Amino acid sequence: MDLDPWPRRPRPETTGPHYEAEISRLADLRTVRAQLRAWVADALGHSDADGAILDDLLLAVEELASNGLRHGRAPVRLHAVRMAEGLLLDVSDGEPHRRPEPAVGRDPASGGMGLRMVAHLTTDRGWTVAGDRKHVWACFPTG
Repeated sequence: MDLDPWPRRPRPETTGPHYEAEISRLADLRTVRAQLRAWVADALGHSDADGAILDDLLLAVEELASNGLRHGRAPVRLHAVRMAEGLLLDVSDGEPHRRPEPAVGRDPASGGMGLRMVAHLTTDRGWTVAGDRKHVWACFPTG
């Protein structure tokens, strides 16, 4: 893993089937999880491997969206897209001046380890600013 698990760089270009949602409060995540389950089944087809991919994607959505609501500005926008080599998750919030900051030197029991967990599950990740929104993105392997 990179020394900086969330470097500032543009997300990969994509054109595949996508899912989009807007999250204004943590309670919205329940609906988003249900919709993503259906979208992933559709985007990837039904196979035994999809369960692990879906679990990783849902964990990342929880962590990145809740970070956006806590440390950014609502609404948080979620964009997931199928790519040839996997799935791309892009979560944006309205706080472009605050970068994602993984916890360093903190007792894991105190929380704040979500960015590190998500980085561990992904093949690529980063963040960028577009207009007045910060985009935190991560790629998940489907192979």
